[in-house]
Amino acid sequence: MRRNLDTKPRMLNADPADFGLFLAVSETGTITAGASRVHLSLTAASERLQRLEVGLGVKLLDRSKQGVRPTQAGRVFERHGRALMLQMDRLRADIAPYARGLRGSIRLLCNTAALTEFLPEALGDFLARRPDIDVDIEEMWSHQIVLALREGRAELGIVADSVPITGLVGRPFRHDQLVLVSRRGHALNQRRRVDFADMLDYSFIGLAADSALHQFLNDKAAHEGRAIHYRVRLRSFDAVCRLAGQGVGLAIVPRAAALRFVRDTQAVIRELADPWANRQLLICTRPDAELPSFVSELIDALSDGHASN
Repeated sequence: MRRNLDTKPRMLNADPADFGLFLAVSETGTITAGASRVHLSLTAASERLQRLEVGLGVKLLDRSKQGVRPTQAGRVFERHGRALMLQMDRLRADIAPYARGLRGSIRLLCNTAALTEFLPEALGDFLARRPDIDVDIEEMWSHQIVLALREGRAELGIVADSVPITGLVGRPFRHDQLVLVSRRGHALNQRRRVDFADMLDYSFIGLAADSALHQFLNDKAAHEGRAIHYRVRLRSFDAVCRLAGQGVGLAIVPRAAALRFVRDTQAVIRELADPWANRQLLICTRPDAELPSFVSELIDALSDGHASN
């Protein structure tokens, strides 16, 4: 019995919104979360994805109760989608001087210290000068940022130099020293510098479990064959330092945050003896990325040479 094969080439009927939706779904792992990110209803997003697969004649997503993930064809579509979105950003940047109200957008990934201690002031100066630019910021662990940059999921990332940045280029952002904060009179305060391993005999006050610094410190404890006992987790360095100063537990925070809090309190700052506590934060990009001019402008604004502190 002869089978009729459809050998007619299919036409790609996708617009930038389709690529944006697919990238959001791929990154979040569910259609619901992806739809929310691009401001679509679940029904509209599902229909758009189904229409996209039918139009291409291939399955782009594997669907299960745990969520979705790209098929092999979907990964190809995703790679081209990222390239297209970057090209659209370059187009917006080049045409912006001629089009009133057209905006540029930058996706910036950064670790906890960069996000809370150093980025707001420098970024605020840039955004005040460039009202036509929006910046989408996401907090991640440094090694996650490096992977995301290599895969083209963001234009910029700020990472600690303790993480290899092979395949990327980096420029100095700020120096970040992690220090111990504890109540005056604590046994560890008798030392000028404290080993992290010795701190693990005591309870901690920490940041929320989804913070990059929380994950970083847990990883360092695991390398010691130990686990950190957190009495409580909070959302800000100031709150963490406040409880540490009251003797609730120990805290490890950036030196800038500690200095801001400990004045006129019962809290004491001690340096960590571990080499990883002294970190240089780097602004990283892919060397082959054709970045819009406004992204290069942001890199210049954030780099250590332009720092006011």
